[in-house]
Amino acid sequence: MDQSIDNVQDGELFPTYKRWDITFEKASGETITDKSGNTYMDFMSGIGVVNLGHGHPTVVQAVENQLHKGWHASNFFHYEEQQQAVQLLTTHSCGDLVFFANSGAEANEAAIKLARKHTGRRKIISFVQSFHGRTFGSMAATGQESIHKGFGPMLEGFEYLPYNDVNELEKAVDENTAAVILEVVQGEGGVHPATDDFLKAIEKITQNSGSLLICDEIQTGLGRTGKFFAHEHSGIKPDIITTAKALGNGFPVGAMIGKSHLKEAFGPGSHGTTFGGNPLAMAAVNATLQTLLKEGWIEAAASKGEQFLKELHHQLMPLKNVKEIRGLGMMAGIELTDPAAEKIMALQDKGILVIAAGPNVIRLLPPLTTEWDTLMKGVQLLKEVLNEPK
Repeated sequence: MDQSIDNVQDGELFPTYKRWDITFEKASGETITDKSGNTYMDFMSGIGVVNLGHGHPTVVQAVENQLHKGWHASNFFHYEEQQQAVQLLTTHSCGDLVFFANSGAEANEAAIKLARKHTGRRKIISFVQSFHGRTFGSMAATGQESIHKGFGPMLEGFEYLPYNDVNELEKAVDENTAAVILEVVQGEGGVHPATDDFLKAIEKITQNSGSLLICDEIQTGLGRTGKFFAHEHSGIKPDIITTAKALGNGFPVGAMIGKSHLKEAFGPGSHGTTFGGNPLAMAAVNATLQTLLKEGWIEAAASKGEQFLKELHHQLMPLKNVKEIRGLGMMAGIELTDPAAEKIMALQDKGILVIAAGPNVIRLLPPLTTEWDTLMKGVQLLKEVLNEPK
């Protein structure tokens, strides 16, 4: 018998997360309160999820109203709320069709399946340091060996190229390529934005080869970078867009958006989900998207994000342990000369929550609704913790 069983207490969770010494009690706006009554400024938005802040009243009210109407019936039924969400997503994107899932990983699974089925090809190209999820398909599309380790052979047909390298892409895309999938800003991989030239080259190469372009907008979408979707900054029009995280402002939901020519590949029986697109999720999606659009939070993220990044450069680049600051809109990465973990814990002691993006990068994803004074307070706390002048 495995002696490690003796170390397991009844009712434990699998230790899949390195949890902080914080027990969540409640959250409101840009603030999280723990069980001991300590409050924290949330500069991580639940990992890019609560773009409207925690417990936004419009979203809460919409979900509460739907709770009393009904939670679930199945996708054998038509839901008016689904069609409303489809209209919002397609009106504000280059896509025509939507498949609703429960998460970003599921949205990427759907995208991979659709690309292979539509093209009849097998090769999927992604990029080193990418992150697309932890299911077998999305994990295989992820260009990080640490994510693959211990799970045996990955699914066949996936190839990883250097990010922002057009020459390598031109050599790799061929008649067997079903799709190229990429994040417009690599989030988990260190907050690395794609260049406009790289994105435009991918669009041209995939069009010429008959393969598809998939933009993983799970972290960068829905206002985070100052556009509805981040690829809009470069003017490209991907065949498939995946989104999740901020789509329900904290309610679990994901979506795959595709162009009209992909419709026949995803007919009845080709793909499905029990809970995807359920009425509660659609209530959250519609309220979230309508609020983002009507209240101007996307435009605010563009203007506020530009100034926020300038202030980070001004205040932090003079410090000797700050190597580089990267970002787009309200998404920033501070690359340090040493590991970020100790600094992240020190920031918690100061009352601000941030996350890592790789071993040496502090990632900032504050809610788009965060007031300027709060952002500047966060910058000052970062400066205090990183304060080692050059």
